[in-house]
Amino acid sequence: MIESLDHLVLTVSNLRATLDFYTHVMGMEVITFGQEQGEGRKALRFGQQKMNLHEQGKEWDPKAAHPLPGSADLCFITQQPLSSVMADLERKGVAVLLGPVMRTGAMGVMGSIYFRDPDGNLIELANYSHGG
Repeated sequence: MIESLDHLVLTVSNLRATLDFYTHVMGMEVITFGQEQGEGRKALRFGQQKMNLHEQGKEWDPKAAHPLPGSADLCFITQQPLSSVMADLERKGVAVLLGPVMRTGAMGVMGSIYFRDPDGNLIELANYSHGG
């Protein structure tokens, strides 16, 4: 019945810091939506998905029962070799916590590296074709 993930919502403590991190470090695109309702909400688009951003204390209803910054564990797929990704993260001052290590994703074995965003969410970048 389920075909794909359209979007997820990430609760953040600092909207500007989150937008800066995901655009400069992860290469995502900032989009503004909801203007027709006078909202001007922010999201980050990547591939055919997006992450809607809720700033803590300014969440949109309906929302998760207990939205908190830093409580997410997200895995993103990249086509870039992990060695290139790690070099890019180092240039941008992002500390890699673990990796490359082999993990099992939705489509099989993949190489992964782990680091954190400004709120402490665990971010996994994985590559199916390049292993580790």
